[in-house]
Amino acid sequence: MELKDKENIVILSIESSCDETAAAVVKNGRTVLSSVIATQIDIHRRFGGVVPEIASRNHVLSIESVVDEAMKKANVTPDDIDAIGVTYGAGLLGALLVGVSYAKGLAYAWKKPLFAVSHIMGHLAANYIESDLKPPYLCMLCSGGHTAVLEVKDYDKTKLLASTRDDAAGEAFDKVARVLSLPYPGGPEIEKLAKEGKPVLEFPKPKYKGKEIYFSYSGLKTSVINFVHNAEQRKEEINKADLACSFQKAAVEQMSNAVEILQKRTNLKKIAIAGGVSANGFLRETFKSVFDKEGVSVYYPQLKYCTDNAAMIGAACYYMIKNDEKPAELSLDAKADVRL
Repeated sequence: MELKDKENIVILSIESSCDETAAAVVKNGRTVLSSVIATQIDIHRRFGGVVPEIASRNHVLSIESVVDEAMKKANVTPDDIDAIGVTYGAGLLGALLVGVSYAKGLAYAWKKPLFAVSHIMGHLAANYIESDLKPPYLCMLCSGGHTAVLEVKDYDKTKLLASTRDDAAGEAFDKVARVLSLPYPGGPEIEKLAKEGKPVLEFPKPKYKGKEIYFSYSGLKTSVINFVHNAEQRKEEINKADLACSFQKAAVEQMSNAVEILQKRTNLKKIAIAGGVSANGFLRETFKSVFDKEGVSVYYPQLKYCTDNAAMIGAACYYMIKNDEKPAELSLDAKADVRL
């Protein structure tokens, strides 16, 4: 029997694209038997962001114990594992290489097929975990490295409808947080501070001409930085809560405005939000407000699956298998960038 035809497919998945060393055991793409994450947030906080070399070294220190813990928590042995899925890109190259190398070693030792999973497809697949979401649907991908709208036609088939011309949304959140002297990671800190403020400041948003829809966070980020610097030069006190609230509103409205236009063009009745920024409560409230009245269902991953994790990689790997994608060779290499 071919692997894709098995009634139950159990996958060990590994994720190490940035500063989280993660492993999970996932059954049939939607049931998580275990999910273990060794975070490096406290290590990188002192630097105000992720230091790639430090991230790579800590992946080396953590990966064996993380995989062992995931297997124990799932109460499985190598004989119970049908395939191994690993993030091969996009991300920090050195960090990715740790996960890819370890996964290749396991695949060779356990004689299991190895699947090279896109980190981006993993974020999309986070919406399938303990959910009834099925293609086709629109996906608003918003993370530290990507901001884009994808039309998901099938589990393995997507069409890029809009993307950022410069910075990603998550990157803008982190940089604005740094300007406001908030700790790393900046996204949750901006959201927390914004709850204490009001959106009294106006910041720029894209003005579309013609049919092209896009995102641009460089100008928004620069406007916030200039506002802070100008206030400091004039020795004026800044209401950081109002500034955070105004920035967050402008950042999120870019997304909801773009998706609203594209939803009407495609007439798709399901929208999924994916990526680390999908954990933002204001974003979730905004999308619910906009699309509830249109009769459009909005899906979000559980909060624990919004940021980098291996469960989403296992979910994506399952659908690769079901779509009869071929396993990777043991010569598999990591890639810093992959196509949307």
